[in-house]
Amino acid sequence: MMNHQFSSLERDHMLEDMTKKTYDLFIIGGGITGAGTALDAASRGMKVALSEMQDFAAGTSSRSTKLVHGGLRYLKQFEVKMVAEVGKERAIVYENGPHVTTPEWMLLPFHKGGTFGSSTSIGLRVYDYLAGVKKSERRSMLSAKETLQKEPLVKKDGLKGGGYYVEYRTDDARLTIEVMKEAVKFGAEPVNYSKVKELLYEKGKVVGVLIEDLLSGKEYKVYAKKIVNATGPWVDELREKDHSKSGKHLQHTKGVHLVFDQSVFPLKQAVYFDTPDGRMVFAIPREGKTYVGTTDTVYKQKLEHPRMTVQDRDYVVSSINYMFPELNITADDIESSWAGLRPLIHEEGKDPSEISRKDEIWTSQSGLITIAGGKLTGYRKMAEHIVDLVRDRLKEEGGQDFGGCKTKTMPISGGHVGGSKNFESFVEAKTKDGLKIGLSQETAKQLAIRYGSNVENVFSRIEGLKDEAEKRQIPVHILAEAAYSIEEEMAATPADFFVRRTGRLFFDIKWVQTYKTAVIDYMSDRFQWNDATKEKHTEWLNTLLHDAVVPLEQ
Repeated sequence: MMNHQFSSLERDHMLEDMTKKTYDLFIIGGGITGAGTALDAASRGMKVALSEMQDFAAGTSSRSTKLVHGGLRYLKQFEVKMVAEVGKERAIVYENGPHVTTPEWMLLPFHKGGTFGSSTSIGLRVYDYLAGVKKSERRSMLSAKETLQKEPLVKKDGLKGGGYYVEYRTDDARLTIEVMKEAVKFGAEPVNYSKVKELLYEKGKVVGVLIEDLLSGKEYKVYAKKIVNATGPWVDELREKDHSKSGKHLQHTKGVHLVFDQSVFPLKQAVYFDTPDGRMVFAIPREGKTYVGTTDTVYKQKLEHPRMTVQDRDYVVSSINYMFPELNITADDIESSWAGLRPLIHEEGKDPSEISRKDEIWTSQSGLITIAGGKLTGYRKMAEHIVDLVRDRLKEEGGQDFGGCKTKTMPISGGHVGGSKNFESFVEAKTKDGLKIGLSQETAKQLAIRYGSNVENVFSRIEGLKDEAEKRQIPVHILAEAAYSIEEEMAATPADFFVRRTGRLFFDIKWVQTYKTAVIDYMSDRFQWNDATKEKHTEWLNTLLHDAVVPLEQ
């Protein structure tokens, strides 16, 4: 393993260094698919570089339903192969990173006249079988009384019973970051805020990229034997640059989630329920909040920053009141929200919710390899398929054989805790270590869960930052997290820290309001920003805080 740094203070050097070598593989796109591909390729011994024009996971990979789920609803579309593959992958994703993914029992209420009924028992049984669900997590069927015992807020009128089965909850952005950090350990060189302006060609074949560093304005030419387009919603834009956007193309659909405090939506049990229009919605308790989603509407606006509209908000609120009528939730109860895009492969004449989530790999005449479609859960398998293709092409062209995939039993960064069975005792031990350095039980445990086996790297910064934290009037553990995110997770802006490294803008928006000034001042000093740069980053964070609460009028 190589000891590459993954520090945003080293970005300039990394980009400069990229111009001095030829890579086996250059990946465009730093979401979960790009990160997974970087890890798979680097762990096989390939020389890998990656560029992301925003922050890692800033597109779709931080805006999902935050579930590594087996795709129960794909059974309704008879996508048996997908259910089997994706279902088995859940357990692998969990095992390799139990600090970012955790089992979550899901309640599926059955109501008279609803989508689900007695036949669902057979469906869940088939699902257990296809997805290879372990015995302790197999579904059970509940009576109406048992369903209400699990979640008393569920609509009682017409309730016939329920299904009870396991999904896996994840922190999608941190999953992406951890996969990327593990790739860095194997020698991959990823850089954020670096946009591919042009593809470079020789004799009609793509051989490199012209990158613009969006933070400095500098440009760099980087060369590679193979180039993968893993840009999610942007894959067609890159195919246009390559003059290869013909045949299949993407259809973007938008999904919006709303976040409520548990004091107004005291959900104790995750629920997957149908809505009056036949769609399915999740309501999930998390860290003292409840989040609910999602919508599924065709999207044709700007890809960088999809927004919640009044229509989206009202749809989710009315879905909540349909299934949880006693709560009388209103728009005023919303604490935060997020909107994300699904880059689906277009299928003529189908509603957004009916379009398959399967992935496909397309190779253009110039040799540009594009991965389109897919799901968060299947990221590791998608990466394996892409890297197998790259391996075969390199071998055909007289290069070395990089062999097979190694990631099936490979822990991701932070996941080196001795497997899921050991995670609880790991957290317990690390919580005790946190108490010894003056942290509260709650904070120490929270950090151990968030950072897994990397938590020592956060703890170790605390002693040296105590005086500075006091001077800046900010809790020392927050300063340690900020320092760690800059030095070891390439956080380059306040939004990187508050949205994707900690998830606080979604799940504790008041915390962001409380500490944003101190964190921005700290980052400004570390990066030596001038007033204009500091103002720009502050404004962007304020825009995100505004847009999380205030919908777009349509």
